[in-house]
Amino acid sequence: MPSPRYRLHHVLIAAPPGSEAQARAFFVDVLGMTEVPKPATLAAKGGIWLDFGGTQLHVGIESAFRPAEKAHPAFEVDDVEAVRERLRARGIETWEHERYPGRRRFYARDPFGNRLEFLSTASGRW
Repeated sequence: MPSPRYRLHHVLIAAPPGSEAQARAFFVDVLGMTEVPKPATLAAKGGIWLDFGGTQLHVGIESAFRPAEKAHPAFEVDDVEAVRERLRARGIETWEHERYPGRRRFYARDPFGNRLEFLSTASGRW
């Protein structure tokens, strides 16, 4: 029996109740992701869904919200320094951690305190 093939569909991160406007401002306006409509059956739960390069990021509402400090999505971007400057220009702190062989990378936090990683493509561009 052959092994199943996998492709990442989405990553879910949590946010506090009533934070959809903040999520849009950050993920759409700052990072340039595209909001996609949630199915009507799930829309009542709040949150937003975003697309970036054919994969989705779901921002779900959690009543007992606590930011993810270790677990995080890592976004591979064609110009990691441009993303870093975009964040810094809006007063968002970025920092580096351990080196990742063959990649430039940095971390930042979303408006809710969730850790996010941004890294260059292996060659530095697509």
